[in-house]
Amino acid sequence: MTSSASRVSPPWGHVISGFATAFAIGSLGGLIGLGGAEFRLPLLVGLFGLVSLEAVIANKALSLLVVAVAILSRLSAVPVGTLLAHWPIVVNLLAGSLLGAWWAAGWAMRLPRKALDAVLFVLLLLLACAMAAEQLFGLKALPDLHVLMSPLAHAALGVAAGLVIGMFAAVMGVAGGELLIPTVVLLWGADVKLAGSLSLLISLPTMLVGFLRYRESAAFAVLRRQRVLLLSMAAGSLLGAVVGGLLVGFVPTEGMGLLLALILMGSAWKVFLHRRAP
Repeated sequence: MTSSASRVSPPWGHVISGFATAFAIGSLGGLIGLGGAEFRLPLLVGLFGLVSLEAVIANKALSLLVVAVAILSRLSAVPVGTLLAHWPIVVNLLAGSLLGAWWAAGWAMRLPRKALDAVLFVLLLLLACAMAAEQLFGLKALPDLHVLMSPLAHAALGVAAGLVIGMFAAVMGVAGGELLIPTVVLLWGADVKLAGSLSLLISLPTMLVGFLRYRESAAFAVLRRQRVLLLSMAAGSLLGAVVGGLLVGFVPTEGMGLLLALILMGSAWKVFLHRRAP
């Protein structure tokens, strides 16, 4: 029997389609400040025919590369010294995210395919709602949070938030910046630019932990079997992110985040729920 993972386009079709779709996602992500991994996941399943767990692992590999490059590219905007001054935030969230990523990756590997599809649909829907809410209501720090909470309670809240974000990132193969940035802003009152750089420092080790856990799965072989597709998508993602960043200030982004949230909802429904239904 031919698996869905083997029902793929010819190699050159993969190269062109992978590069083009990843470039488009990377450009939009760079334009409005998103990594784009949440949009790659439905494409890996719906367009390129990977089964869900393979798509999660492939998405995580691509996200690792994008985040590593993003960290280096942002050092000019937010210097290392500024980041080091806020190391307690990184440590606090990592205390939860590393544990959450390790546990959730092991849990995802044990899920039946249809159950994982349903989980991915719900998580993508929640992420789309979070994106829409941020666009509609903005992002502001919670007032006087450090005063209202004891240091221990505030740290516990950070660990709990990191735990949830780590689980979310591991199951979807994303960096988790869409949740980390609001968390850093809301709980610590950081500005969005600083929160974006801190989120990358948290995302990289969190994704590495999930990635290492996924090595125990037979689905990890997708990285070798689909290396041409993934390399083309990596190139498209990185180039697109650069182009999107250069277009900031020239292309109006009003309402674009809300539109992308709606697109994410639609693609999640089509790929992980409606199309997978018996």
